[in-house]
Amino acid sequence: QAQLVESGGGLVQSGGSLRLSCAASGFTLAPYAIGWFRQAPGKEREGIICINSTGGRTNYTDSVKGRFTISRDNAKNTVYLQMNSLKPEDTANYYCASRLSTCRPTPPFFRSWGQGTQVTVSS
Repeated sequence: QAQLVESGGGLVQSGGSLRLSCAASGFTLAPYAIGWFRQAPGKEREGIICINSTGGRTNYTDSVKGRFTISRDNAKNTVYLQMNSLKPEDTANYYCASRLSTCRPTPPFFRSWGQGTQVTVSS
């Protein structure tokens, strides 16, 4: 069964760091673009950052520029989201999602989703 599984979320103090992982099982990640999204209570799911099948990166949220980076390790079938200098407004449930080849900024373009991992940043 093809699925994406996020991990690495948790509670961190403002200014801290976390690294989220998005691991694929049942299929090979290499041909896919992987996007990271987040959704806070009462808000719409927003695209944060994406990496395409050739390693190109696109940032969709100005508030995370310079703080969040995305990378992929196709040998491990995993994509990572490194989050530094975390702020309370980064608190949300974080999701990864896949689509073939190229990145797009919004959820409807993505076919497969993980279950999410909660990130809570305390002030």
